Parts: sequence; structure tokens; C-alpha cells
Amino acid sequence: MRATYSDRYVIDLPEHHTFPIKKYKMICENLIRDGVLAASDLIEPSPATDDDLLLVHTRDFVDRMENGTMSDREIRRLGLPWSPKLVLRSRTSVQGTILSARNALEEGIAVNLGGGTHHAYADHGEGYCVFNDIAVAIRVLRQDGAIKRALIVDLDVHQGNGTAVIFAGDKETFTFSIHGANNYPLRKETGSFDLALSDRTGDTEYLAALDEYLPGIITSFKPEIIFYQAGVDPFRDDRLGRLGLSLEGLARRDEYVFSICAKKRIPVVVTLGGGYARNVDDTVQAHCNTIAMARQAFG
Repeated sequence: MRATYSDRYVIDLPEHHTFPIKKYKMICENLIRDGVLAASDLIEPSPATDDDLLLVHTRDFVDRMENGTMSDREIRRLGLPWSPKLVLRSRTSVQGTILSARNALEEGIAVNLGGGTHHAYADHGEGYCVFNDIAVAIRVLRQDGAIKRALIVDLDVHQGNGTAVIFAGDKETFTFSIHGANNYPLRKETGSFDLALSDRTGDTEYLAALDEYLPGIITSFKPEIIFYQAGVDPFRDDRLGRLGLSLEGLARRDEYVFSICAKKRIPVVVTLGGGYARNVDDTVQAHCNTIAMARQAFG
């Protein structure tokens, strides 16, 4: 199982910033330490090109992001301070998902040890998301002639509002989202399927909802590839989460998704998405559990 990762995923942020950016390096190191991944499984992505980004994003937004000419309001909405390293990080993460998508089509599964920037719209970034890596990867695969139908299974606790808008009206892309009702974004967009859960929803109810809806959607839509946005912020001790899943419940969620994909032989691309536990080690463990479940399901 190949995974894309770069040390460019980690940049300096202001002290006590809510976004736990150091988690990416910790996840990579722990996966190798525990034998879930070998160093030889890792692929370092280069930065995504303008041509690829412009399949989704507007030229004006890409240029202003590149040149650092964003307004103060736009920077506040993004939630991350602008820097050349932020732009490089964002481009590299997009390319990580593009490479993982191509690898998944060849091998059945692939992982980006980053990515999942689903709050990014075509013309702006928000919620710690600059460019929408999943959307770009889908458009790149279509341009390559590799796929037509793509399913996004977004189980991050926050709705993928940017992704929903980017693919609105696109009958070849299905956006499936289970998220917190009382959480960011305040105004939810309309995706193909949205299930908003109440605060403190726990393992049993969450897994029952997943089982009720996901298999039928996969059967009826017949995707050629699945992008799994495996955010671990539904964790009960997540600072930005509000749901009530345990670490075991998150692992069972991941096992369920991967088992369906493996059984139906649908290639799956994993992006990490969010995770903001009070103890960063819990976030790292939850993400590592996701990759371990992927490895277990696909051998």
C-alpha cells in the first residue's frame, strides 16, 4: 500500500494555533515505527501545477494565493497566515492526492498522509483549506480518461461545503457526508447526500447510520473510485468536534468503509482530513488506526 507524504506538509504556525500541523510528521513516523508502512511505501509528491489547480480553481484565486495578495478578510476566513511555505504545502498536498488517486486505480488503495481540504471553494479557501485536493484529483483523473463516476465518502465531522458546491449539478460525482449538525460551517451547502447528526452522537448510532445509507448509495451509483475523507474529528474528545465517537468507534467506522470497498473491488483513495483532539497523541493514534484498517482490509 503506497502512501504520499512530504515534510512540506508541516510548516510553522503561530504558537497555540488550533490546527495541529505537527500531526502529519508524527503520523508518518508512527506508521513506519509500527510496521504499518515501510519507508519504501512512501512517495514524495512534487507541487501541483497551475494546469491541475485550474481544473477546479479560478485563475484569480490561484494567482492571488501564489502572490500573497489576499485581503485580510480572506486570510481570516482561511484561518492560516499566508506565507510562500503555505502555498508550497498546499500545492504539494494536492499533488499527494492526485498521485494517490492514480496509485489506487492501479493497486486498489492508496493513501495521502495529508489532504482532505474539503472546505476550499473554486474561488476561495476557508477552514484551514487552501486548494481542494479531492476535487482537483477527480478532475485530473477525468482529464486522463481514467474514470467517469467518483464517490466522495466524507466522514469528517465538518461538512465538505467547498466540495459540495464544486460538484453541484455534476451527475458523475456523488458527495456523501455524515457530519455534525451544530458545527462548522454554520451554513451547510447541499451535497448529493447529507446527514447531520446531533451533538454527542456515539458509536452505535453513528455506525448504524453509516450502515443504513452507504451500501445502498454505492450499489445504486456504481462508482469507479471512492475518495474517503477519513477525518477523525468525530472523536468525543475533539476540541472542534461535538460528536461522541470513541477511538474504537472511529476504527470500526474505517474498517466498515474499507471492507465494503475491498469486497466490491472499488479503488479507494484515503485523505486524512481533520483531527483536533485535546491530546494530539489521540489524533495521531486515530489517523494511524485508519491506515492500519486500510492495510488490513486490502492486505
